[in-house]
Amino acid sequence: MSVKKTVVITGASQGIGAGLVRTFLEKSWNVVGTSRRISQTSGFERSARLELVDGDVGNPDTAERVTQRAVERFGSVDALVNNAGLFFTKPFLEYTLDDFRRLSATNVEGFIHFTKHAIKQMLRQTSGGSVVSITSSLTDHPIAGVTASLAMITKGGLNAATRSLAMEFSKENIRVNAVSPGIVDTPMHENDPEDFLKSLSPMGTITAIQQIVDGVVYLTESANITGEVLHVDNGAHLGKW
Repeated sequence: MSVKKTVVITGASQGIGAGLVRTFLEKSWNVVGTSRRISQTSGFERSARLELVDGDVGNPDTAERVTQRAVERFGSVDALVNNAGLFFTKPFLEYTLDDFRRLSATNVEGFIHFTKHAIKQMLRQTSGGSVVSITSSLTDHPIAGVTASLAMITKGGLNAATRSLAMEFSKENIRVNAVSPGIVDTPMHENDPEDFLKSLSPMGTITAIQQIVDGVVYLTESANITGEVLHVDNGAHLGKW
């Protein structure tokens, strides 16, 4: 009988994160999910293969606690999905340094804390591993009227770090990739007009959560892919439409 692998998922309480939890459980992974108040969620059926840990990803202690819990409960950390993210738009001249610090705390510092702890554990295990982060197709192809410059500093930084880390840890068989979505049908967009959202990609469609989840699972389980930024964005990264 093969030993089950364990995945840590940040921002796991709703949207893409919740979809990731359910799909990895269906694929017989052990799952450790974290968000600020995830222990209070009723969205998951409790399972012997599911551990929920409260915490703010921007706090360094959270990553340490979550990683320790994963090892204590399941014996390993074989994959990490950096899904927790903060996104809001403002004209560049109206963004403040406090806005940038908020974006960076979740999007960049959370990535650093969790990735460090996960990779340290993977190195101890000497059996390789996978890190997948959620970024944004706006890093490659800004859209007129979607003023997200400071948010994209953080997301674009993740794309760059993904490629650098993929090279740095390739000899240890630790693969580092990213999924770059466009507009996804998540609670973030529940108050936005559907016709407007559909106009933000050349295919004129909104991506279902499961399509992003499937991209993450594909990269997590693909032994020969590293340093890849996989666009699941209905063609939004291609250019003008």
